[in-house]
Amino acid sequence: QVALLDIDICGPSIPKMMGLEGEQVHQSGSGWSPVYVEENLGVMSVGFLLSSPDDAVIWRGPKKNGLIKQFLRDVDWGEIDYLIVDTPPGTSDEHLSIVQYLSAAHIDGAVIITTPQEVSLQDVRKEINFCHKVKLPVIGVVENMSGFVCPKCKNESQIFPPTTGGAEKMCQNLNVSLLGKVPLDPQIGKSCDKGQSFLSEAPDSPATLSYRNIIQRIQEYCDQHHFQKEKII
Repeated sequence: QVALLDIDICGPSIPKMMGLEGEQVHQSGSGWSPVYVEENLGVMSVGFLLSSPDDAVIWRGPKKNGLIKQFLRDVDWGEIDYLIVDTPPGTSDEHLSIVQYLSAAHIDGAVIITTPQEVSLQDVRKEINFCHKVKLPVIGVVENMSGFVCPKCKNESQIFPPTTGGAEKMCQNLNVSLLGKVPLDPQIGKSCDKGQSFLSEAPDSPATLSYRNIIQRIQEYCDQHHFQKEKII
């Protein structure tokens, strides 16, 4: 049972990617009901509260924080095994709020996404530093858009050259785990735009294999984290 909470308040893309555009949030006696993609996958996003996907959310920090608190307090998630929180880039209000509000729940950790070029890695180093400062464990780093294999000639091109060694070198320097590298695949973009599951649409793609390996490593980390937590209790 998985819950997906989108706290990218100003750029909520989860409804689009999950094929849930136009869906509405319903109020019940036990709170807001999430919108379900599958029976075991519930989603909540500010995108469900907008009258149009093109509406701009022009809010200052306190209003954003209030909505995040409401999503955590008033949504009837039911019994769940995983709560996945999708955050915007950066280290601002949304990140501080979610870490603070969930501190008593002992968050398993953060999965940090980067692309191979130094411009992206500069920001990601700040994200990792933020996690250390707020004592949020880093489960690991995923390198997205990691090379492109031509479907015709099978040659690999580096669309975003890792001029400083990419995520692999950064992870070695900062002593964090590299969970995997996801190659560029145009079908990923198409699946996101259409709200379809890429893993179902392209089951034999190298990117699908990479995604599955990353998921397995995250599950293993979380299982180990829960085991250690139970031992302490």
